[in-house]
Amino acid sequence: MKLYDADWAPSPRRVRLFLAEKGVEVERVAVDLRANEQLGAAYLGRNPRGMVPALELDDGDVITESAAICRYFEALHPEPALFGASPLDIARVESWTRRVESDGYAAAVYAMRNTRPSFADRAAVGNWPAIAQIPELAQRAQIMWGAFIEAVDAHLTGREWLATEGYSFADITLLVTLDFARAAKLDVAERFAALTRWHACASARPSAGA
Repeated sequence: MKLYDADWAPSPRRVRLFLAEKGVEVERVAVDLRANEQLGAAYLGRNPRGMVPALELDDGDVITESAAICRYFEALHPEPALFGASPLDIARVESWTRRVESDGYAAAVYAMRNTRPSFADRAAVGNWPAIAQIPELAQRAQIMWGAFIEAVDAHLTGREWLATEGYSFADITLLVTLDFARAAKLDVAERFAALTRWHACASARPSAGA
């Protein structure tokens, strides 16, 4: 199988961190996003949405979306159980993952895609017709992000990890989101002591460099 990947993009990084935690190695094929290779005919033949990552299986089937790819590998390699081992932990990991995606990651995407000149007419990720930037969405991102990190910091006070007692897919998602938010120029201030401690611990894991 082959993982179509891009070093600096957050969604492929989420898969790489997950695989590193699992100890699974997969052949990687670099997709040059700066050259818009993801929108070329060869890549669109694998993933018509024009997004990374994509996992091409040995039989030619292709799995897209980073969470779906990770779910696939979780089924193949159940240990460690990064999506939760018990019914309650599975629910907690799912709940926090969705919250990070919808509140935090979405804010970072709004901020980056609606402010940077390089994304003019490309305000949405993927293979779309021209989509103009909306400055008001960048303002919305600031509000969403501020409320999000305050809530996460409060939740992490007195806790080691985000969703369960162990490191999980929710933590991977939060780490990728925080690092992406910094690139999007959103505030991740040191005044959030619990979040800062959590980020240091998550970043110190060997998988963080994947």
